[in-house]
Amino acid sequence: MRRLFATQAGWSGLILRLGLGIVMFPHGMQKLVGWFGGHGFAETYQMFTQGMHIPAVLAVLVILAESLGSIGLIVGCLTRIAAFGLLCNMIGAIAMVHWRNGFFMNWFGQQAGEGFEYHLLAIAISLALVIAGAGNWSLDALIGRPAKQPAA
Repeated sequence: MRRLFATQAGWSGLILRLGLGIVMFPHGMQKLVGWFGGHGFAETYQMFTQGMHIPAVLAVLVILAESLGSIGLIVGCLTRIAAFGLLCNMIGAIAMVHWRNGFFMNWFGQQAGEGFEYHLLAIAISLALVIAGAGNWSLDALIGRPAKQPAA
């Protein structure tokens, strides 16, 4: 269990997880509670299951990965699990929605939709966090710290 929380000391994990967590937080809250112009859990779930034909369990996991996972990244708790969830979300988003729109984001509104360049960056950041862990100022670092041995 300690391996799950173990993390490499350093600032890069902190920067990566805060960057990804802060960017993903509004997306997750749109899906979970309807903030930031979102539709909330019920409508998002319906869109995923009925509109996109995603299995129910995966629809719930997508919503939880983006909402609770982003919070986990921000505070550095279960970072590897949160990052893995977002990595899977981004792969799914590319495969199901963004691949057909090409690489580039729709900067000038001339494409049918958004490309997948943003998603590749999120995948790279997520993969780095899965490998290295949360870094400094994280709950994972506190939990994963080896227990102090009593003085002899």
